[in-house]
Amino acid sequence: MNQRWWDQATTGIWGVAPHHQNVVAFAARQWLDVFSPGNQFLTNPVALTRTVEESGANLVRGMNNLLDDIRRQVAALPPPGVEDFVVGRDVAVTPGKVVLRNRVMELIQYAPATGKVHPEPILIVPAWIMKYYILDLSPSNSLVRYLVSQGHTVFCISWKNPGLPERDLGMDEYLQDGFQAALEAIEAIVPGRKVHATGYCLGGTLLAIAAAAMVRDGQRERLASLSLFTAQTDFSEPGELGLFIDESQVSLLEAQMAASGYLRADQMVAAFEMLRPYDLLWSRLVEEYLLGNRRPMNDLMAWNADATRMPAKMHSQYLRRLFLDNDLSNGRYPVGGRPIILSTLDLPTFCVGTVKDHVAPWRSVYKLHYLSPAEITFVLTTGGHNAGIVSEPGHPRRQYQIATRPQGGGYLSPEEWAQKVEVQSGSWWQAWLTWLKGRSGELVDPPALGCASRGYMPIEDAPGSYVREK
Repeated sequence: MNQRWWDQATTGIWGVAPHHQNVVAFAARQWLDVFSPGNQFLTNPVALTRTVEESGANLVRGMNNLLDDIRRQVAALPPPGVEDFVVGRDVAVTPGKVVLRNRVMELIQYAPATGKVHPEPILIVPAWIMKYYILDLSPSNSLVRYLVSQGHTVFCISWKNPGLPERDLGMDEYLQDGFQAALEAIEAIVPGRKVHATGYCLGGTLLAIAAAAMVRDGQRERLASLSLFTAQTDFSEPGELGLFIDESQVSLLEAQMAASGYLRADQMVAAFEMLRPYDLLWSRLVEEYLLGNRRPMNDLMAWNADATRMPAKMHSQYLRRLFLDNDLSNGRYPVGGRPIILSTLDLPTFCVGTVKDHVAPWRSVYKLHYLSPAEITFVLTTGGHNAGIVSEPGHPRRQYQIATRPQGGGYLSPEEWAQKVEVQSGSWWQAWLTWLKGRSGELVDPPALGCASRGYMPIEDAPGSYVREK
C-alpha cells in the first residue's frame, strides 16, 4: 500500500518535467526499499524464526560477515570467494596469444580447436566499462571457447584499465586504436577475408559507429556481418540508467573527473546497484547479515566484482554525445570530422536484446529496426544484461524469440514483434552459430597465431596483461 501511494504521489505531477518526475519516483522507491519490512530484523519473519532456531548464532555469523566486509572495503579488497576465480587460471582460460598491444587495448587471437575453420574470422568488441572475459568465463560457459570449438577463428579486444595517463583518450582514440587497429591486424593475419564484427554493450555501440563510418568511406566490403549484443544505437529511451544522466549530473561527473582523470570503478558499480537494489543489494544484506549465510561466489559474480575505470574525456563524450544529445541516431555523430548516418548501414545484422535488461532495455535495442534498412535478425532472450548473454547450450530454463526482417522490410513495434514471434527453448548461441554459418564460406586450414612478417608477433599468452590491471 505504501508503494502504491508513493507511486501515485510521484507520477503525473503538473509542472514537473518527465525526467525530474522519474528521478523523484526513483528516489522514493529507493527509500521504500530501505524501510521495507523484509529488510528489517524485527519485521522479517524468516530472520526471527532463524534466530530462535539457532539461538542467535545466525546474528553472530552476520556480524562477522559485516565486520569482514568493512575490513575489505577499507583495505580495497575484493569480496570473499573471488580468489577461487583467478583470471588466466579459472576464468579466461581459452588458449590463445596476444598479437597486438597499444595504449588502448590488447588484441587476443585464440588458438584453433578444429582441423578446419570457417574462413571469415570473428572480431569481438566488448564494452570498455567491463573486463572482456565475461565472454570467456569458465570453460563450461565461455562464448569464445564455444565459437572456437565450432570451427571459428576468434579475435577479441581486451581494453586497458585506464588511469591518469589515459585521461585525454576520447571516443576517436577508442575507434582508431581499438577497432580499426584490431581490424588491420586481423586483415594481416587472415588476409583476403571479410570479418564477422561482433560488439557487446557499449562495444556494440562503438562497432555500429565504426561500421557506419566504413560504409561512408567506401570500406563496407571489409566486413561480412554485424552482431550486436544488448547494444543501443538510439538513446532516447535508455531506461532507468538515464535517471543518472542529465546536464547537472554530467557536469558534476566532469568536475570530479577533471581532478582524478577518470571515472572510478566504484561509482559505476554503485549506479548499477541502484538500478537493481533488491537483487544486487538488499537480498544479499538480508542473507548475509540477518540469516548469517555467505552467498557462494560464482564466475559471473567474480567478474562483476572486477570493475574498471573510464578515461575522463571519453566518458564525457560518451555521456554528452550519445545519452544527452542522442547524436548517433540523429545523424550528428562525427567520425573523422564528418557525421555518420546509420541509415546507410546495410550489413546483415544479428541483434540480441534481453528481457530483464536494466542497462540497455530491449525495446531501446530494438530501435535499430527503424534506424537501419539492413536485414536484421533480432533475438529476445530471457535473462538480464549479462546473464542473458552468458547463455550456453544446456543452461536450464533458457528461452528466446527470433525473427528476421528482410533488408528494407516493414517495421513492427516491439510489442507487436513480441506477441507475434514464437518462443523457443534453449540457447540463442546455437541460433547465432547457424546465422554465422549461413554467411561464411567453405572450411579452410586455420591461420597461424600472429603474422611476424607484418609486425604482429605473438607477445604473450592469453588472457594478456591489460585484463589483470586493477
